[in-house]
Amino acid sequence: PEQQTNIGGGWHTDHSYDAAPAMGSVLLAVETPPTGGDTLFADMYAAYDALSDGLKATLATLKAHHASEHVFGESSVYAMTDRADLGGHKDVPEAIHPMVITHPGSGKKALYVNPAFTTGIVGWTREESMALLGYLYRHAVKPEFVHRFQWAKGSMAVWDNRATWHQAMNDYPGQYRLMHRITLDGGPLN
Repeated sequence: PEQQTNIGGGWHTDHSYDAAPAMGSVLLAVETPPTGGDTLFADMYAAYDALSDGLKATLATLKAHHASEHVFGESSVYAMTDRADLGGHKDVPEAIHPMVITHPGSGKKALYVNPAFTTGIVGWTREESMALLGYLYRHAVKPEFVHRFQWAKGSMAVWDNRATWHQAMNDYPGQYRLMHRITLDGGPLN
């Protein structure tokens, strides 16, 4: 209850800043508050499918820069909170990935950018990057692409980081929530 920082409180994909991003994640609810603490998931297959053919063609040619320094680095967001143990790192990975990937298992196309760790489009200025990325971020969280998972003690969620975003809701102030997470190794994206 004394922790104020909401870990995972913004839309993100786990470890997109790694050269071989996490394939998936498993989250187990050990203790949950009486209300709140849900996790939202956004479907990047559906978000991609709903884009115009013209935008899909443009995105197929683009790569994005993913970084973790602003979240986990020495002067990061976490380094200045009650969870400073999560920040202050000197080794902060970054990677370049296609903005649209072909999922290695399903063969389906998915949007592969996220608001937490995608910092720009390769070869574009920051202003240009943020204009397109901002549009994609707003598009990807339309209600038709989002599912709300309500936690109960003992419930478990397993998700594919290559095809989803997620966000932990911070709507249980002063209440206790304990989760255990496993991150599953992945591989390079195409």
